[in-house]
Amino acid sequence: MSEALINRLVEFAESGNQQKIVLAGQSYQGWIMEITEEALLISTGYADKSGKDVWIQFTDLDQAELSYWDNQGSQWAEFKL
Repeated sequence: MSEALINRLVEFAESGNQQKIVLAGQSYQGWIMEITEEALLISTGYADKSGKDVWIQFTDLDQAELSYWDNQGSQWAEFKL
């Protein structure tokens, strides 16, 4: 994995109030909690009982749509890797 990709993913994780990843028809909305050499961890939901943590492999991000909640615009903004 390239350092440039890791830097972009860190930027994505720090963008907006929440992040959203849509992959293969499934939407994951929440917060990026961890970035490793191979995957990122997104935590969904507002509490331990209603949320779940999902690892998404970097190889899958090529087919994913990434966006973050833009507080100033009060809408989802697209994020390109």
